[in-house]
Amino acid sequence: MGRIRRVMSKRVVIGVLVAGLVAVGAGIFWFQPWKLWVDETVREAVPAVTDSRAAARTLASGELISHEHATSGTVRILRLADGTRVLRLENLDTSNGPDLRVLVADAPVKKGTAGWRVFDDGAHMSLGKLKGNKGDQNYVLPAGLDLDRYTSVSIWCDRFDVSFGAAALSRA
Repeated sequence: MGRIRRVMSKRVVIGVLVAGLVAVGAGIFWFQPWKLWVDETVREAVPAVTDSRAAARTLASGELISHEHATSGTVRILRLADGTRVLRLENLDTSNGPDLRVLVADAPVKKGTAGWRVFDDGAHMSLGKLKGNKGDQNYVLPAGLDLDRYTSVSIWCDRFDVSFGAAALSRA
């Protein structure tokens, strides 16, 4: 009987250790903590226009405020000479994180924790993964996107459904 208890207790200990290792591995995969120490800087120029005499025109702009993470920078929506519209993040500075996206939304930008989770509640559209957590970057807007409806931009963590920072867009 003593031998059976020893064997069973070893199996239990091994089972608990294996389960613990799996849980730690899943947690590391899910949270990606190394991104707290890794910055990705992007330096994209304002998109070139085909007619060098025609400058890109600013249709709307806003300043990013912090939500879940300290975030700053400027958001501009530009119309290029060929009619293409581009959302441009300038001087972006935020934390890196798992599954960050650039969202345009109809949600109002609220300060503090009240604004952290509102951007995927109503009408919203992802412009794709955030290219980097620092610098200047461009995202082409879909041709049919209604700028009267989508009035805010969020740096959105899709993994945890939370805004790192957001900007209300004011028409130029």
